[in-house]
Amino acid sequence: MNTGTPPGAWLFALLLMMSCWTVQAKTPPDQLIVGMNMNNLLTLDPAAMTGNDIVGIVVNLYDPLIELDPQQLTHVRPALATSWQVNDAGNLLTFHLRAGVTFHSGNPVTADDVVWSMRRILHLNLAQASVWKSYGFSKDNVDEMVRAPSPDTVEIQLPKPNDPKLVIYSLAALGSVVALDRKTVQAHEVNGDWGNRWLTTNEAGSGPFRLDGWQAKDVLNMSRNPQYWRGNPRLSRVVFRHFQESQTLRLMIEKGDLDIANNMAVADVNALSHDPALVVEQVKKGTIYYVAMSMKDPHFANAKVREAVRYLIDYQGIGKALMTGYGIVHQRPIQVGMPATLPDPGYKLDIPRAKALLADAGYPDGFDTTLRVLADQPFLNIAIAVQSTLMQAGIRAKIVTGTGNQIYGAMRERKFAMLVGRGGSGVEPHPHSSLRALVYNPDNSDAARLTNFQGWRTGFYDKQLNTDIDRALLERDPEKQKQEYFAIQERYDALIPALVPVSQMIDSIVVRRDVKNYLPHPSATTFLRDVYKDESRQPVSPGAQPAGGKGL
Repeated sequence: MNTGTPPGAWLFALLLMMSCWTVQAKTPPDQLIVGMNMNNLLTLDPAAMTGNDIVGIVVNLYDPLIELDPQQLTHVRPALATSWQVNDAGNLLTFHLRAGVTFHSGNPVTADDVVWSMRRILHLNLAQASVWKSYGFSKDNVDEMVRAPSPDTVEIQLPKPNDPKLVIYSLAALGSVVALDRKTVQAHEVNGDWGNRWLTTNEAGSGPFRLDGWQAKDVLNMSRNPQYWRGNPRLSRVVFRHFQESQTLRLMIEKGDLDIANNMAVADVNALSHDPALVVEQVKKGTIYYVAMSMKDPHFANAKVREAVRYLIDYQGIGKALMTGYGIVHQRPIQVGMPATLPDPGYKLDIPRAKALLADAGYPDGFDTTLRVLADQPFLNIAIAVQSTLMQAGIRAKIVTGTGNQIYGAMRERKFAMLVGRGGSGVEPHPHSSLRALVYNPDNSDAARLTNFQGWRTGFYDKQLNTDIDRALLERDPEKQKQEYFAIQERYDALIPALVPVSQMIDSIVVRRDVKNYLPHPSATTFLRDVYKDESRQPVSPGAQPAGGKGL
């Protein structure tokens, strides 16, 4: 029968139609495949974790007492605790636990497990202990201050005056105070290590997913916890895959072999921004990109040298050329957007001024030093830019690259000269969160080991500044408190700190459009328990809204 259609025309029309549709994702409909650079994923132990990457894994293996709403950070939601109270004196927090929750082992979650988990943080004295030590907890008092008066009640008594709201934010935001299965962990203790060695590559949680296995710098697998107290997660499996190169991540998510891509270079994110099958989620975080100096180094112990470095950074040039999609120019320790944040002081690259300061410091011809940095972007490009402007004033900085353990490990040991990094808490919606992480240093001794405090890492110490930070935290009049935070920032600036804020972080995450309920969290915490894929898994038509920035 002659239909009037030229031979081969129907095939051409079919091919044309197919070319107008985005290829469907190839990942299984009940599995989430996440691509990321896992170089900084060093341990799965919640008490020892550092960096953003591990937090998003820990919160899906474990449960906290309470949690912050990712869309409204000042809203604290129940988790293992159904309710909580603060006494009139503001020094006792009482949490009432949910009944019937079990760990992955089948053991019941009890108040003793929660109490033991928090005591463990202080006794181990690893990275996550720093926050709680700043609140006055120590291995000597935590057993008394954190207790379980009944199987379903946890009491936390504050060792010194504090803002109980900030403590509640810390419990909800950090991901470190999670419930560990005490019996399981204790069965794997070695020489009194509180199970740290075993928990480096294992887990003992009650969260929505169970750890199936982790091969460092390769792959981490999780599977659904069918006994999860909130109900079955909709995903049966989550796979985190390691990719060193951003271009590989781009290719994989374009092909549909990944559902989510983290840690991508901005150029690759921008290249995907018009793909109708993808969405670019952008989240402003409290973390700060900085140039740090060690005051244990003789050069940088000199305030004039530190001030010279302040004028040897091209903040605006770095922001315009290197930080689009990574961050926004910011020169204060308190994050953007808080009422207590002062406007930027407006520092700019000023070579003549820097040279004069170096001459006054006794270095008219500059000096040699090292500049440590991760081999990842945007860190390396920032370091190259800083190296170039330092050189113009005679500071010859040799760039030393490495993994997170090599770079930040040297900083935690206070064995570095200069470093380009990213840090600061900022996860709690409170000015003290940023100051604690970037400025506060109550004990500058090597023995203090306040490794999560950038102030301690750089050796920057000012007794009055610490006192002022402590006092502002306890001020109950909002306007007076704001003025005190203004004064703290002004004093910090006048002291010529060893850490120079350059930019506030923006996290860009590429997500396939058929992934639903994925909410990037400003505190680096992404809950996957409610994530699922659109069952229709329909291709996106050419007229659909393309990928674009959201969340800022």
